[in-house]
Amino acid sequence: MGKYVVKRLGIALITIWLVATLTFFLMNLVPGGPFLSEKAVSPKALAALEEKYGLDKPLSEQYVTYIKGAVQFDFGDSLKQRGRTVASIITSKFPVSARIGGLAVLIAFCIGVPLGCVSALHRGKVVDNVIIVLATCGIAVPSFVICTLLMYFFGMRLGWLPTLGLGTWKHFIMPITALAFYPTAYITRLMRSSMLDVLGQDYMRTARAKGLNQFVRLFKHALRNAILPVVTYMGPLLAYTVTGSFIVEKIFNIPGLGREFISSITNRDYTVIMGTTIFLATLMVLMNVVVDIVYKLVDPRIKLK
Repeated sequence: MGKYVVKRLGIALITIWLVATLTFFLMNLVPGGPFLSEKAVSPKALAALEEKYGLDKPLSEQYVTYIKGAVQFDFGDSLKQRGRTVASIITSKFPVSARIGGLAVLIAFCIGVPLGCVSALHRGKVVDNVIIVLATCGIAVPSFVICTLLMYFFGMRLGWLPTLGLGTWKHFIMPITALAFYPTAYITRLMRSSMLDVLGQDYMRTARAKGLNQFVRLFKHALRNAILPVVTYMGPLLAYTVTGSFIVEKIFNIPGLGREFISSITNRDYTVIMGTTIFLATLMVLMNVVVDIVYKLVDPRIKLK
């Protein structure tokens, strides 16, 4: 187990380094520059700005400096938000996205898993058909459509919920619902498919033949095996969602990391783009490592090598 964890962490570090390297060089290949949108920038002022942020140095030297800083969670200063570092922007915006995303993932898991089980146990019946239709709609409908419908009905027509910002607990309801809608539907479909496969196994038929009641068969024998695909999906889902859905945060005007990332692209704030991308990639990779380890806890039969 220990050797496997060390091996996975080593692979994770290599993956993060590759992402950081690709992000750095791809950003430098983008035509134009971060200061070209500034009005009336003289060549002398442009040279001074490039010198201040180290953009006048050779690309190889910039790369080494950037990687050394990234290892220490220092992605440099923002090119557009003067006086602010990329690390301070991430640390101030990420908790907002994490709070909303974490609650959305928790709700999606708590609703999707039971719905998938119920659908599998009532295969071909009315309950199953209703759940399948709802899950299919949840997967097919884009998040911005869900946001628009929620804002129109609950914000404008009924006036029950506020539509912008995060002032009170009511402000969290619509963004969390919009974020949780797709993963709930996907987990439901995933859980249903996996549960149907498990229910058809020989050991489940043996459990029925032994006279075990349905509750014991479902939660003691079937659920631990059927939930493995969901655990696999939860890793990258959690990393992506807690970093903030770009569209949802933009629509509801939530001051999270997702909205900051969109603004940095619009403003050509290269350091913020690179820092946020590396931060998201690191979360994704680490969540996958955690999922691999959790596998062993969920199903002891899995051998980690």
